[in-house]
Amino acid sequence: MELIERVKLSAKKHNMRIVLPEGYEERNIKAADIAVAENLAQIILIGDPEEITSHASQLGLKNLSKAKIVNPKSHDKKNHYIDMMVELRKSKGMTKEEASRLIEDPLYLGVLMIKNGDADGEVSGADHATGDVLRPAFHYVKTAPGISVVSGAFLMILQDKKFGEDGVIIFADGAVHPNPTDRELAEIAIATAHTARAIGGFEPKIAMLSFSTKGSAKHELVDKVISATKIAQEMAPDLMIDGELQGDAALVEAIGQKKAPGSKIAGHANVLIFPDLNCGNIAYKLVQRLANAEAIGPILQGMAAPINDLSRGCSVNDIVSMIAITANQAAGK
Repeated sequence: MELIERVKLSAKKHNMRIVLPEGYEERNIKAADIAVAENLAQIILIGDPEEITSHASQLGLKNLSKAKIVNPKSHDKKNHYIDMMVELRKSKGMTKEEASRLIEDPLYLGVLMIKNGDADGEVSGADHATGDVLRPAFHYVKTAPGISVVSGAFLMILQDKKFGEDGVIIFADGAVHPNPTDRELAEIAIATAHTARAIGGFEPKIAMLSFSTKGSAKHELVDKVISATKIAQEMAPDLMIDGELQGDAALVEAIGQKKAPGSKIAGHANVLIFPDLNCGNIAYKLVQRLANAEAIGPILQGMAAPINDLSRGCSVNDIVSMIAITANQAAGK
């Protein structure tokens, strides 16, 4: 069974509540209809109910009657959410007037629903920039305990099944943080381990990547990875983490045994942690194009609740897949 099919099968078991703030947008409406039909999650669409149902009817969609539609301008918890916003942001000068305006923004309403326990996760970004999606999330949902940094993981599905976990490798960070510190890099590794378990369905074997393997080169960039590895091992002693490792030592058993003898990770890694965003973003795009790999993501990690950002060029199927992924992340929390 392909990975995304396993993810969908798992999502069906959890029945999580996933909110789509861009309920007015056609791709979201179509994806919601599919997600409801496939029982991937309880879908909450934010938008004008009449407009959404009319649009769905024009598109010939049959399942949105089973989705919950919340009108951002008029719903029974509006005043409660306004009071929450004022209380949570009063130190930043939030006024009731400003909160009354912001709560009608679907992106703010979506995260307040999550904060209040009325939804388990969010998928957005088909019609908004990443900054617009993440700003409300940072203000109200915030990061998970012990984690100070948000990162983006990619599920790389390779045609060559001998690498990673039957051809699946998780790359991080490939989307968010330009130059993490050693502590932040350690946090990214731990967050990616959770992604491997919740989404990949496998036990993570984490390689902290560098241009050096076990002291083969000396440089401050290598020192950061060595330090990050130690911090991650101390933060999560139950995880299998090793570094610093070069890419070939992490992935090819014969090379791993030669360059890092005795390492349980070298040659067997299924999670690759890149030292900075330059490396991670370039690597995933090269593997995607040159190896004809499927890249699923970015899957945002490190938030207290799953909030995933779509590419504005995403397809309906991309949204459906991200709904399933977000449902599994929510269940994993």
